[in-house]
Amino acid sequence: MKVSVFKHWDRIRSSFWFLPTVLAGSAVVLAGVSRRLDTWVTAQLENLLGWTFTGGAEGATAVLSTIAGSMITIAGVVFSMTLVALTLTSSQLGPRMLRNFMRDTATQVVLGTFVATFLYCLLVLRSIRYDKQDPFVPHASISLALLFAVLSIGVLIYFIHHVSLSIQANQIVARVGFELMESIDRVFPSSADEGDDDFSAEVGASEPPTSPEQESYAISAKSDGYLQFVEVGALVAIADEHDLTIRLQRRPGQFVVAGQTLALVSPEHAVDKELAEHLAGTLTIGLERTPGQDVEHSVHKLVEIAVRALSPGLNDPFTAIACIDRLRAALCRLVGRELPAAWHRGSGASGDATCRLMIPVIGLPAIIDASFDQIRHYGRSTPSVALRLLEAIGTVAEFAQRPEDLDALRRQADIIARGARQAITESEDRLVIEETYREAKEALQGAA
Repeated sequence: MKVSVFKHWDRIRSSFWFLPTVLAGSAVVLAGVSRRLDTWVTAQLENLLGWTFTGGAEGATAVLSTIAGSMITIAGVVFSMTLVALTLTSSQLGPRMLRNFMRDTATQVVLGTFVATFLYCLLVLRSIRYDKQDPFVPHASISLALLFAVLSIGVLIYFIHHVSLSIQANQIVARVGFELMESIDRVFPSSADEGDDDFSAEVGASEPPTSPEQESYAISAKSDGYLQFVEVGALVAIADEHDLTIRLQRRPGQFVVAGQTLALVSPEHAVDKELAEHLAGTLTIGLERTPGQDVEHSVHKLVEIAVRALSPGLNDPFTAIACIDRLRAALCRLVGRELPAAWHRGSGASGDATCRLMIPVIGLPAIIDASFDQIRHYGRSTPSVALRLLEAIGTVAEFAQRPEDLDALRRQADIIARGARQAITESEDRLVIEETYREAKEALQGAA
């Protein structure tokens, strides 16, 4: 049975505590190793290199104490700077942007470097012996601590530069845009060889006969929350092994209530309590939406930044325009992709491909509406935003092929133009918007 052992690996790897903990653990191991090696190679290092620390126990203690004290102080400064960046981001761009900062590898590495250097110095410090008959000064370990201190200063300089960039609105918008592109590639791969292997499984074009609900076993949600992850490979493998057909009732990103049906499994008589628990374990429910299998989540993050930028408190249409540009690029890629089929195939008892798992698929018109609805509502009185929305529709129309996608774009263009006519009082602005609207309509007609 194929079960993904590393289902939560990405979540653990991107947690704020993961890299600092790994670096701190590495420092503990390195301190033990260097302490062992010191008894063997210190004399050779002194003869060959000459630049190793050769002072006494008092000097060694002073050096390590200075480094350790300064590192833990700088770690506190780094943590404070991180909190300031988080506060600014949360207040101006929205609390959902905090996840991107918590996943920032550079911040994790910087904080981990200072903590690791502190722990290393602390552990080496305790190995110094003042015994006159058998003194011990770990010369090589102290030289390594000095090297770590120099590297930490370089890391601090880099972190100051990194923070100054990371709190800029355009940088944050770009990172969310890249996250959206990655989510599109996972859920809507351009070919069968791309995408997330645990979500973009082999699919079947035809559906098996639908069994009545009374002949199906209902898998219910055990808690309230969002469906974050569907372990497709494991579900298909279980369905193959037990000759089952599984129909999910919710797609990743949707909210479920405790006791609500998540999946229907048929035939009902083939499912016992143990198997039902196993099936439920392949569906992850959490407190918040994640971008792994939920394209709409990243779209909403860009929309949230744009809407906040258009609020009277900020009044920053340039950030909203940057969000529209990223949404435009994502939609151009998305409308050119084939929709994943709802049914995923397994091998079947006879070895033939058999439809085993059905996952509801979000339609592209819904994603198009999610991209434009709130921005056009809050930006209807801002000419530059209305113009950029119409320009985006015209660009996306050049890549769209399906009639339903073109209809969604056409509907959005009509609403944007109608809202601009009602909300914008300056006649010159309305003329420019009408011209852009006409160009967007021509692009939509040409694509049709």
